[in-house]
Amino acid sequence: MSRYVFKLPDVGEGTAEAEIVAWHVAVGDHVHEDQNLVDVMTDKATVEMTSPVSGVVVSLNGNPGDMAAVGAPLVELDVEGAGNAATNGHAAPAKPVAKPAPAKPVPAKPQTPARAARAAELQAPVAARAETRGAVVARAPGTKPLASPSVRARAEELGVKLQFVPGTGPAGRISHADLDAYVTSGGAISQARSGGYARRDGVEEIKVIGLRRKIAEKMQESKRRIPHFAYVEEIDMTELEALRAHLNATRRTDQPKLTLLPFLMRGLVKLLPEYPQINARFDDEAGVVHRHAAVHIGIATQTANGLIVPVVRHAEARDVWDSAAEVARVASAARENKATKDELSGSTITITSLGALGGLVTTPVINHPEVAIIGPNAIVERPVVQGGQIVVRKMMNLSSSFDHRVVDGYDAAEFIQKLKGLLEHPATLFME
Repeated sequence: MSRYVFKLPDVGEGTAEAEIVAWHVAVGDHVHEDQNLVDVMTDKATVEMTSPVSGVVVSLNGNPGDMAAVGAPLVELDVEGAGNAATNGHAAPAKPVAKPAPAKPVPAKPQTPARAARAAELQAPVAARAETRGAVVARAPGTKPLASPSVRARAEELGVKLQFVPGTGPAGRISHADLDAYVTSGGAISQARSGGYARRDGVEEIKVIGLRRKIAEKMQESKRRIPHFAYVEEIDMTELEALRAHLNATRRTDQPKLTLLPFLMRGLVKLLPEYPQINARFDDEAGVVHRHAAVHIGIATQTANGLIVPVVRHAEARDVWDSAAEVARVASAARENKATKDELSGSTITITSLGALGGLVTTPVINHPEVAIIGPNAIVERPVVQGGQIVVRKMMNLSSSFDHRVVDGYDAAEFIQKLKGLLEHPATLFME
């Protein structure tokens, strides 16, 4: 056996370092070529690092949340044939491995016998292993069960709390086989029945890393640096909703389904030339406001990893169908972690929508260094007075926030009032 050291490669765009987000292997695992070893995060994107060789993991360098420099060793493997870790022209001998501390989420250096135990566990009949997993087993309070991200994701889908699943891997690590056996033995049902009014103790510590850390830093920076001014207006969406329903019912098969967003985008691009101070980015360190002619609209998108804002570029040059298609495309790219750097930067104003969960009012946080953000809330039917009569109309509150250093309150209110007029009389959205 020889030693192969996998180092963090240059992931492009001049990146000097990346954050370790999640390990997909543990010490003692046998990995094959092109298997995902670890996820790392640069300024904008999460990148999967795959193994260029097959072998057995000997050591992992770094924990989730740690920064790794380009060229730094990430994983060491024992491989057949020549490795790449040489001493005096010869492959480096395999180093003895120490057993990891049970509380560490990423084992450092387990002993070789752990691999034998792991192999024996995999060879044992599932039914035999299941016998030990039927009962609800609680770990000590504050003890986090060891499991890979894929196992955690499956457990969440199945509604199983890993705290109750016995693990047969090194240091009690829970495998997919452990999870399957636990569910097969009725452990999930026992877990559900054991709930009720039973006391729950313990605190789970979740390290803020990866995209969640980026989001936290971005939100903190926005609230710290920008004096937010919030404004909310009520809008009668009855006519626009009727138009939207008609267009969706008569659309061609190659046209996307229309939501509210393309109409809201159309309203913004019509009004922003009158309010250039709103379609802007404020470099507060240089004391310069950059007013943009182009309207690049950020679309706040919830993903499995957190909130990401992909950008629909040059919305002023798109009709509602093109806008809808582009919103769907960039949102899908963000959710699938395939969005490019250009698709995640350069917005001049942002729309944030919770859809049917929109609630009555929101106070959206401005996407720094922009100076405005628009947030449509839920559309609901409610009685309103119209022409002296009480009628049922489809109403929506439109929330907005502005950077009060750049946008005066009167201008912000006037802008939203004009946007209200366009949405309440949707034919005007398409008139020049």
